[in-house]
Amino acid sequence: MRIIALLAEERLHVSELARRIGMSRPLLYMHLTKLEEAGFVAGRLELSEEGKAHKYFELLPFELVISTETIVDAIAADPTDGEE
Repeated sequence: MRIIALLAEERLHVSELARRIGMSRPLLYMHLTKLEEAGFVAGRLELSEEGKAHKYFELLPFELVISTETIVDAIAADPTDGEE
């Protein structure tokens, strides 16, 4: 949720986003990849004036409705459910 909250304010490149959240870039990339696959964020590679590549992410418009049925279905679909 912190990733979404920060991207709701402005688009950010991965290094800046990782710094603000206090998360390693590899772990952040994992979360951003999942958010991108789900259609919540979009990433775009851009070159700085110095020629360095930065991947910027921005939040895409979405509406999320969570109901009891949604939660029950998600848990039923989780293959790790019940594993301790």
